[in-house]
Amino acid sequence: MNEHTVKSYDDELAHLTALISRMGGLAEAQFAAAVRALESRDVEAAVKVVAADGRIDELEQEVQAFTVRLLALRQPMAVDLRQIVTALKISGELERIGDYAANIAKRAMALDRLPEESVKVRAVVALAELVSRMIQEVLDAHDRRDTAKAIEVWNSDQEVDDTYVKVFQTIVDRMAANPDSVAAGSQLLFIAKNIERIGDHATNLAEALHYLVRGTAISGERPKGHEFMAD
Repeated sequence: MNEHTVKSYDDELAHLTALISRMGGLAEAQFAAAVRALESRDVEAAVKVVAADGRIDELEQEVQAFTVRLLALRQPMAVDLRQIVTALKISGELERIGDYAANIAKRAMALDRLPEESVKVRAVVALAELVSRMIQEVLDAHDRRDTAKAIEVWNSDQEVDDTYVKVFQTIVDRMAANPDSVAAGSQLLFIAKNIERIGDHATNLAEALHYLVRGTAISGERPKGHEFMAD
């Protein structure tokens, strides 16, 4: 970003970037911890994920307050204005990722009360690994202002959507074949949807980054998988 005559302004913009990076790291860690808790049936770990969600909310509020202050005092223009406005967008996306991670952890706690043999999470975890990679790559791209990587993440949303459809069908087929798996399957369907939505938010982050750096939207129609995904 441009250097300014008033050094404190540069410091403020750097602080804003640092807040977003810290928030992104927490959201990424929350999602990873929720998936680990699901896979290992670790209720204690899931409880910690739910409890930690408040910290991401606090950071979002800090970003909002700080951006309002910058807009009021600095009257930014051009790239500075994009950075400040985009920080608001990104913080909102990261807050939603944190919320979905907490939802996954809550459902992992519910699954722990069910017989272990009825809870088959392998397909859901595989979906989560795809989305986890998206988050990691888009956050790295944000730190480096790498629009090429942002476009790669944007394009990978279709793979996530297609994988989600397969996971959904796998769970439904298992429920149809074995009535004893219906309770677990219902929870896993919600978890899979939460993971797919996190992928959507990672895609939104890629779009926001591209706008931040280039001042334009990513060209082309947003990639989506099977039409089943339409909300």
